[in-house]
Amino acid sequence: MTSTRRLIPLLCAIVALLTLFAFWVPDGRFLTTGNLLDLAQQISVNAIIAFGMTLVILIGGIDLSVGAVVALVGIVTVTFLPHGLAAGLSMGLLTAAGIGAANGALAARTRMPPFIITLAMMLVVRGAAFRFNEGRPLAAPASAQTFFALGTERLGGWLPMPVVFMAAIFALTAVLLHRTRFGQHLYAIGGNREAARFTGIALARNETAVYLLSAGCAGLAGIIQASQLFSGEPSAGQGFELNAIAAVVVGGTSFTGGIGSIYGTVLGAVIIGILDKGLNQAGVHFSLQSIVKGLVILGAVYVDARRRRGTAV
Repeated sequence: MTSTRRLIPLLCAIVALLTLFAFWVPDGRFLTTGNLLDLAQQISVNAIIAFGMTLVILIGGIDLSVGAVVALVGIVTVTFLPHGLAAGLSMGLLTAAGIGAANGALAARTRMPPFIITLAMMLVVRGAAFRFNEGRPLAAPASAQTFFALGTERLGGWLPMPVVFMAAIFALTAVLLHRTRFGQHLYAIGGNREAARFTGIALARNETAVYLLSAGCAGLAGIIQASQLFSGEPSAGQGFELNAIAAVVVGGTSFTGGIGSIYGTVLGAVIIGILDKGLNQAGVHFSLQSIVKGLVILGAVYVDARRRRGTAV
């Protein structure tokens, strides 16, 4: 598990980045209340997906289908909104659950690598999203104002609702991972799969569960984004899987499994969000933004590799 000591460098990085962009972004607008709330809202969707991704990576897996799930769930939700908000949300989340269950069953019951399984699922789900409405965006009905509020309303007039959802999912996932037997089993599976099998841990059940939870988090993110756009977009969520993986890895979760925490992931999501928004507002070309993000991810993986080799980090 990730100790508190390993979170300190992440907190220092956040302070350093906030300080950097406070001076770099013109007119000192980066640290204004409005801009920071917008930043929190921007971070929330990626963080929600990353919470589910953390569970998958902790057992040594990967889920490349989450971005496509965002798109398809958004479209399915909007499609069923004319039958009521409950119908739309239920069908959207059931769609995510079905995809997650399929990923989990294939990963647990076959010898195929999770990378290949979820890559193939990403293509299938993205293709299904484009089959709806002949690939065109599907507008939500004008009467669905409650749905619109899910992604745009501000609690108390200032706190964006996506941030509230992010905080709720963070709390639930933190309890699940760090306070339950299920969480202990995930660390055991990621640390040594065969040893976990011999101790009686149900590998297939736990593996299926983490992919189900990952897809569920992506489904919630898809609902939030569809609410913000007030439409289902077949191209939505492109690259979201990479941002989520970046947040997880930067947050200290090892790609080989067994090491990491939700606390690190949320800090990693904050770091990625600050980089995205700060570099954009500083006027840095998008190509250089990608280079910077790539170097940050590479550095995080290098640190993890050194830690795995027992080198002082």
